[in-house]
Amino acid sequence: MIRIGNERTGCNNLVLQVAAGQEITQGTMVALNEEGYAVPAAKAAALVIAGVAQSYANNRQGADGAEVVSVRRGAFVMAADATIKETDLLKTAYMADAKTLTLTAEGSSPVGTILEVAVDGVTVQVGTMGMDITVNVPETPGA
Repeated sequence: MIRIGNERTGCNNLVLQVAAGQEITQGTMVALNEEGYAVPAAKAAALVIAGVAQSYANNRQGADGAEVVSVRRGAFVMAADATIKETDLLKTAYMADAKTLTLTAEGSSPVGTILEVAVDGVTVQVGTMGMDITVNVPETPGA
């Protein structure tokens, strides 16, 4: 079978090496630092969202990569700061910290697309940044 052009399913789970001195809590957003190691998501411009931790990882005493963390990409409910409103559907959410989303892009890194805003949290599609969506709208005759 030729692999090129075939869809792989089940690629939402990642096992990532944790950066030295870091502790990652289950259920929090995880990012990759500039060296490619997992760190808790934070308000920083140079991070790349990886997903949400599915396990606890304690590498506070270890070297880079001494511990690993299981991470999942997909739609997750996270906390939000006051910048996110019900009318912000399909806008890009950014990292405020490992549990909180914001609309403030300055000094932060993108997390994903806002899918729902509710009183108990914001649903965001984590780990889909860089994927552009193009919609072709036909012209209305006579317009």
